[in-house]
Amino acid sequence: MDPGPSAFLGSCGGMTAFGALQFFDSVGKFFSSLAHLSWGPLLLGLLCFALYLTLRSRALFNALRAAFPAEQIEWRKIWGAYVSGAGIGQVVPLGGGTVVQYFLTRTSIENSTYPSVIAAITTGLVFDWAVNILVMIFAFTQGVFPKPPDFSKLHAFDIAFLASHPRFTLFALTALGVGVLVGFALLSARVKAFWLRVRQGFTILTDRRRYVREMVTWQAGAWLARFAAYWFLLDAFHIGGGVRNALLVLGVQVVATIVPFTPGGAGVQQALLLTVFAGAATSERVAAFSVGQQIALAVLTAGMAFGALALIFRFRSFKEVIRRGREHRRQGDAPTPVA
Repeated sequence: MDPGPSAFLGSCGGMTAFGALQFFDSVGKFFSSLAHLSWGPLLLGLLCFALYLTLRSRALFNALRAAFPAEQIEWRKIWGAYVSGAGIGQVVPLGGGTVVQYFLTRTSIENSTYPSVIAAITTGLVFDWAVNILVMIFAFTQGVFPKPPDFSKLHAFDIAFLASHPRFTLFALTALGVGVLVGFALLSARVKAFWLRVRQGFTILTDRRRYVREMVTWQAGAWLARFAAYWFLLDAFHIGGGVRNALLVLGVQVVATIVPFTPGGAGVQQALLLTVFAGAATSERVAAFSVGQQIALAVLTAGMAFGALALIFRFRSFKEVIRRGREHRRQGDAPTPVA
């Protein structure tokens, strides 16, 4: 039986407070360990992560080009939209960066629609989740990754809450499913046109050879660059790079992606990394890495994001992006390309 409201709120408050204390303690350990960082591997890790974002943006560009063959699409704008979403996602939770990516991509392609754009971008998840599954299988067979029933014991509010309250989680998922079905029923007159646009976005998946040549190869390269990035970052913080450790970090990233209730999965990553690498290095080094790698990547992606917003899309601030997005939504689905 689930606990009552007072116990529920008390447990939430306790997990939140403890998780916050643990996070800021890790931040303190990171700054105290700056003198011991290996800056060469750190810079190589950041370079590899920037390469990862660039290669992945090329795969999405090819999917969009297949969906809109009659339109002139500039890779630099698709790259700018992707890195802007990635950077903003580091500071805005609940998919805020993804919304920005959709908006910038949509307004960069004339005669495009949101259903088609979102569907084209979503095609990247096919290969991604195939790799994610393999990574998670590896992680759970190493004997250091916590099993799902043990997630409730982690000191990260979002993942511990979902694991500790299965009835609420099931109710929320059921309510979401019902809401989607009701939405389709209410908009039945537009469903046919909607699915035609979605099908247009999935165009590249209908040509297997083109999909492998123009998406899988670029995404495979992106995953290798991401793998190398975490290898170098582990070396930079003296945890020890290597195939096993880098794959364990990727496994942590998968879980953090599933529960995006905090910016960049903060809290979830720290709790899992402290558990996974408990026997690989001292707790101080693991704590410093758990926060340090996230701070380093957040600074990198935020810099790339605001550079793209200013130089490619001519936005002066994040607030202006939000304002333009709201105006665009009120105007409907008419094409209004970004200058």
